[in-house]
Amino acid sequence: MTNLPFIPLLLLLHYEILTPTAFTPLLALYPQIRRASSSSPQRSTQSFMESTTDDSALSEELLESLLSVAIVASKKAGEIILGNAGGAEVTERKANSRDLLTLVDPLCEKTIRETILSSYPSHDFLGEEGVPPGAEASAAAIDEKLKNNKSGFLWIVDPIDGTSNFVHGMPLCMPSIGLARNGEIILGVIHDPHRDETFTAIRGQGAYMNNIPIKVGTQSSLGDAIIAMGSPPAEASMNMSLLALPHLMPKVRTIRMLGSAALMLAWVACGRLTAYWEYDLSSWDVAAGSILIEEAGGEMSDLKGGRWSVTERKICGSNGRVHDELLEVLRGAGVA
Repeated sequence: MTNLPFIPLLLLLHYEILTPTAFTPLLALYPQIRRASSSSPQRSTQSFMESTTDDSALSEELLESLLSVAIVASKKAGEIILGNAGGAEVTERKANSRDLLTLVDPLCEKTIRETILSSYPSHDFLGEEGVPPGAEASAAAIDEKLKNNKSGFLWIVDPIDGTSNFVHGMPLCMPSIGLARNGEIILGVIHDPHRDETFTAIRGQGAYMNNIPIKVGTQSSLGDAIIAMGSPPAEASMNMSLLALPHLMPKVRTIRMLGSAALMLAWVACGRLTAYWEYDLSSWDVAAGSILIEEAGGEMSDLKGGRWSVTERKICGSNGRVHDELLEVLRGAGVA
C-alpha cells in the first residue's frame, strides 16, 4: 500500500472508503488508480473534485476517480445484497403484483447515493426507488433530470436490478450504476456480488470484468445465438415478449430469461449471451449495461435500429453480428 499515489489515497481516506469491508475492493482498484495518477500531475483534493464542473474534456485521472467511486458504491450495495441473499420480504407492490419492492432496495440506493455524492456533491442522481412506479413516471423522471441538470453529470442507478430474483433468493440480482455527462453515458459499473464479478467501462477505453478486457461473442447468425429477453411486469411489454417467442425460438440456438437486465447486458458484453432485447425498460435498467456492450465491441440500438439513447425505452443489445437479423425477426413478429 505504500506505493499508492497521494491524491487517490487522500480521497479514499477523506471519504472513509478505507474501511475493513472495503479494503479488498481497494486492492482490486490499485492498478486503475495508479495508472490514472501516473498520467496527470498531482493536485489538491478540492481542485480535483471541483474539476467535474469544468466544460473541458475530462482527464483520464478524473474518469478513473469517477469509476473508482462507482465501483466502491456498487460493492457496498453488493455487500448488503449478499447479507440478505436468502431472500427478502416484499414490503410493497409497485405498478402491479409482479413489480416488487423490499426494505433492502431503498437501503442499497441510499448507500450508493451517499457514497457517490459524498465525493461529487454537485452531481445529480436518479435512482429507481425515488421515482413513482410505471413507465410514464420513469420516462418523465429522466427527462426532468436531463433538462434541469446544472452540473452536466447525472448518475443513473438501479440499486437492485432483479428484485423478484432477490425476493426469492436467486443469485441473479445486482446494483447497476451508470454516469451520463450531458445526456451521454460515459461510464458504467455492474457488480455481481454473487459471482464477485465487476463489469466496468469508460467511454473510449474498452470494457472489463475484474480488470480483464472483455469482448462480445463471435456468433454471426441467429442459428448459433443465445438470445436473452425479459418477462416484464407490465402487461403491454409482456404481450410483446409473448408475441416474439414463436418467431424467435425456431431461429435461435436457445432463449434465456434471467430476470435481470443488468446481468443480461453484462453477459452480452462478455460473450456469454449473444444478444438481449426488451420492449420497455427504464433508463436505470440500461445505462450501465449499454456502455459495457458498446465498449466490448457490440451494438446498442432501439428496436428500429437507431442508436440507443438514455431516454429510449425499447432496447436491443448484441454482439453486432446478429443485430440486424434479430431486429428483422422482431419486426416480422410485429414487435418493433
